[in-house]
Amino acid sequence: IKSHDLAVVPTYSFAANPPIHQPISISIIMIKGILIVNNHGKPRLTKFYQSVPTEAKQQQIIRRVYQQVCQRPDNFCNYLEGRSIPEWDDTKLIYRHYATLYFVFAVDQQESDLGILDLIQVFVEALDKCFENVCELDLIFHSDRVHYVLDEIVMGGMVLETNINSILTAIKDQGKLHTDSLTNVDASSAPSTIREKLGGETSRWAYNW
Repeated sequence: IKSHDLAVVPTYSFAANPPIHQPISISIIMIKGILIVNNHGKPRLTKFYQSVPTEAKQQQIIRRVYQQVCQRPDNFCNYLEGRSIPEWDDTKLIYRHYATLYFVFAVDQQESDLGILDLIQVFVEALDKCFENVCELDLIFHSDRVHYVLDEIVMGGMVLETNINSILTAIKDQGKLHTDSLTNVDASSAPSTIREKLGGETSRWAYNW
């Protein structure tokens, strides 16, 4: 790798004693994928940060991941080698099982197991605060909001934020912007506003509302 292929960027890493700034190749991804599947293997959220060429390959990965985690009792440790997933080399699976859902992170072998488990907990807590006791139906009917919460935590396979308060603040600000945009649209669609745009009561285009 040539020097101009490296970028010095601040990164969050759960590896032991990470440097504040480290040169990394733009192809290096610490989190290769995030999956949420229910107890029957149905995917409720999929996010692939390491490229998987086809949708068929993605479905194969989802099935393999589910087969590995669903066979493990809840009293087993929450991490295992992802050797049966050839699309992701040098990968381990770290997961948590909550009620009907498995939250699975496929990460690089160098990442800390406990650090990723904490990251999953932060993600679940953020969802719980966002939806007030999150359940599987929230992930189905509000998938856009779920992806937004995840994007506040992980982007491009790198961890952006782990502080739950900062994450919730960003989500709250986004919700306020969304509400304000809907209010502005409603106001601009009001009959009085439309009448004013058409020239008021004296306009030859006046309508009876």
